[in-house]
Amino acid sequence: MTATVEDPPGPDDGAERVRRRLTVRGTVQGVGFRPFVHALASRLGLSGHVLNNTGGVVAEVEGEPATVEAFCRGLAQQAPPLAVVSSVAAEDIPAMGTGPDGPGFVIRPSERGGGRTLIPPDTATCDDCLRELADPADRRHRHPFVTCTHCGPRFTIATALPYDRATTTMAVFPLCPVCAREYDDPADRRFHAQPVACHDCGPRLRLTPARGTTAAPAAATGEEALAGARRLLEKGAVVAVKGIGGYHLACDATNPAAVAALRGRKARGAKPLAVMCPDTRSAARLGRVGPAEHRALAARPRPIVLLRRHTPGEREDVPLADGVCPGSPDVGVLLPYTPLHRLLFGLRGDPPGPEVLVMTSGNRSGEPIVTDDREALTRLAGLADAWLWHDRPIAAPCDDSVVRVRADGSEVVLRRSRGYVPAPVELPVPLEPSLAAGADLKNAICVAEGRSAWFSPHIGDLDDLAALRALDGAEERLRALTGVVPRVLAADRHPGYRSARWARDRAGVRPLRRVQHHHAHIASAMAGNGLDGRTPVIGVAFDGTGYGDDGAVWGGEVLLAGYGGYRRLAHLAYVPLPGGDAGVGNPCRMALSHLRSAGIPWDPGLPCAAACPPDERRVLERQLKRSLACVPTSSMGRLFDAVSSLAGVCHRTGYEGQAAVELEAAAATAWRESGPGYAFALRRPVPGGTGAMVLDPAPVLREAARDLRSGTPAPVVAARFHRAVAGAVEEVCRRARRDTKAATVALSGGVFANALLDEECQRRLRAAGFTVLRHHGVPPGDGGLALGQLLVAARAGVS
Repeated sequence: MTATVEDPPGPDDGAERVRRRLTVRGTVQGVGFRPFVHALASRLGLSGHVLNNTGGVVAEVEGEPATVEAFCRGLAQQAPPLAVVSSVAAEDIPAMGTGPDGPGFVIRPSERGGGRTLIPPDTATCDDCLRELADPADRRHRHPFVTCTHCGPRFTIATALPYDRATTTMAVFPLCPVCAREYDDPADRRFHAQPVACHDCGPRLRLTPARGTTAAPAAATGEEALAGARRLLEKGAVVAVKGIGGYHLACDATNPAAVAALRGRKARGAKPLAVMCPDTRSAARLGRVGPAEHRALAARPRPIVLLRRHTPGEREDVPLADGVCPGSPDVGVLLPYTPLHRLLFGLRGDPPGPEVLVMTSGNRSGEPIVTDDREALTRLAGLADAWLWHDRPIAAPCDDSVVRVRADGSEVVLRRSRGYVPAPVELPVPLEPSLAAGADLKNAICVAEGRSAWFSPHIGDLDDLAALRALDGAEERLRALTGVVPRVLAADRHPGYRSARWARDRAGVRPLRRVQHHHAHIASAMAGNGLDGRTPVIGVAFDGTGYGDDGAVWGGEVLLAGYGGYRRLAHLAYVPLPGGDAGVGNPCRMALSHLRSAGIPWDPGLPCAAACPPDERRVLERQLKRSLACVPTSSMGRLFDAVSSLAGVCHRTGYEGQAAVELEAAAATAWRESGPGYAFALRRPVPGGTGAMVLDPAPVLREAARDLRSGTPAPVVAARFHRAVAGAVEEVCRRARRDTKAATVALSGGVFANALLDEECQRRLRAAGFTVLRHHGVPPGDGGLALGQLLVAARAGVS
C-alpha cells in the first residue's frame, strides 16, 4: 500500500538547490524503511538525513529540484515489501549546502516525542534467511533465530516507540562485531534489523525435561536441545515449544497415543487441533489446496488455514491421528513461520522425524497463551514432557491467526492475531479517540482514532482472572504502540458481561456507551466493507447469544441497520433455553425444547430423545412446563445445536460450537444429493400487523423428524436444514427489501463461520439481486465485535 506525496507550496523552479522535509506515516518502522530511504537518496546524489521518531520516518533531502522530485516519487512508490505507507507530508525548508550531516546522506539516531507510527506484524521467515539457515557454508547455518529486515518478529518484541533495538526485547543481546557491521551497513540486508543476531551473540535454545519424566533427555542447549526435542517428538512425547507470540504444545500428529495424551492433559474435549507441516505440498495431503489456499498458507502472516478435508478415496493423504480433528469438516493447517519451526522438521542430512506436528496454544484449556518462561514451567507442568525454549523475552502474547478461503478465492479471517496485529483497519468515517471492549467470548479489544482502528491480539474467553490480566496488558500495549488516548469507551449492553464491567471500571469520567450485540455485528461488517453508514442495510446477525432489548437471548436477528441505529425486521421464534449454560452444553435438551415448542412429541425413536435419559427428560419436561430457569431465546446457534442432536450428530458438547461444527461436517458429505431444503414459516406476530416478522422453525423440525423416522440418513437431514436456513434468509430479505427499499445485505455473527451456510446465503442473495457484504479482514464472530462497537458508539455521541 502506498500513498501520494502531499505537495508543499511549490519551490522556486529557478533555484539552484532545494531542501525538502518529508514525514512518512504508516507501517514504516522495523521494515527497512530508513535503509531504503538512504539507498534512494544516495543513488540520486542527494544530501541530508533520515531518522525514526514516534510520528513515523522523517527525511530531509537537498539537491537539484528535479532530483528532489524524483526522490519524492520513489519514496511513495518503491517502499520496502513490509512497509505500508499511509501518507507522505512534504515541506520545503531553506537549503543548507553541506549542512551538519556533511556532503552525503546519513541515518540519524531516533528521536522521541509526540505522534504516532505503526509497528508491523510479525512476519514469516523470508526465502533469503531460509537459504542461509540451510547453507552449511553460511555463518547462520542452523541458527534458530535467523532474521533480517524483511522478516521475523516485530510486534511481539516491541516494548516502546520508536522501534529501535533498545526498545525491543533484543536489547539484552549486545551485537557481536560481525553482526554490528551488518547492522550499521546501509547496503546490508540486516541494516538496522532490530532482531538481528547470530550463534555468537543471539538468544540461546534450551531443552528442559519435566521432572520425573524418564523418557526425556538431560537438559541441553543449542544443537543438542534441538536434537533432543526432535527425538522426543519422534517417540510420542508432548513438547512445549516457545514461539514468537507464546508457547505451543507440540506432538506427532500421526501418533494416536501422543495426540490422545495431549488432548487428555489439556482437557480439550473434542475441539480440533491445528497442525503444522513443512510445506504446501504436505498440506495438500491433509486437505484440499487450490491456488487461493496455497497463497493463504504461504503468505507472510502464516495463519492457520482451514482446509476442507479429503473425502475417503479422494487422494492418498497423511494418516493423521483420528484425535486431531474429530467431527470437523476441516483441518487447520499452518506452515513453519520461524527458523526453529523449520529446524524441528529437519534439514537435509538430519535424522527423520514427524512429518506433521500438532501445534496448539501452550495453555490450559480456557486460559491465555503462556509467554513467560518461568510461568511456562509451572502452568504447563503436567501437560508437557519437556520445554524447548529460548531466552528472548516475548513482549506481547499473540496467538496464531485463523483464516478460511471461500469458494470465490477471497479470505475471511476467523481469528485476527499473529501476522495481522497491529496492522490498522481502515475506517470509512473518522472517529474520535475511543476504545471498545468487545465481547466475553473470543475477546479482542480495539482502539481507534481518525480513520484507523487497531485490534489487540486474540485474548480469548474472559472466564478467569488470568484472562482479565491479559486484557489489561493488551490495552496497555495498544495505547503505548498507537498513542491513542481514548475519550470514549464502548461495551456490550449485557449487564453481566465481564468486558462491560472492565470498560466501566476504566471509563471514570469518560462516556461509556453501551451497544447492542447484534447491532455491533452488523456495524462491524459494514465498516469492514467501507460503508459510511448513511444508507441502512439489511443486517442478518446469526450467533449463539446476545443480550436483546427485551431481556431475551437474541441470536437469530434480521435488522435494518446503520451506525446510528437499527430496527428489528425479523427474528427466529422464541423458545425456552433451559438452564442457561446447561442448555448450551447439552444440545439434546435444546432439541427437546424446540420439539415441545413446535408441538412435536418426544418420540423415543428420535435420536435426541434417546440421548436424554428418562430422569433427565422428566426434569426437563417439568422445567419447560413451569418455565423454571428458562430464558426465551431466538438464537440461531441454539437451533443448529438442536438440529444436530435431533439428527443424532451431537448430543453433548465439549467446546463452544461443537454441535454446529459437526452438523456442518455431516451436511458437507451429502450436499450434492440432499435435494431441496426444508422450509421455515414466516409470519407476523399479529396477522396483518407491522411488527417484526417471525421465522418459525416448527415446519423444518416436523419435516426433519419425519425424514429421520423414515430412515433418511442424518447427513441428508443436516444438508436440508442448511438449505432451509439459507432459504429463510433469502425470503426474509426479499420481504425486507419490499418494505424498506434496502437492497444491501450484511451477513455477520459467529454462525457465518459455517462455510456451507455462508456460501449458500451469498449465492441465493446475489441471484435475488442483492449486494452482499461478508466479512474479510475482521472476524464475523465475537472477535470482530469491538470494531462495530466503535462505529455505533461514535454515532451515539452525535446529537
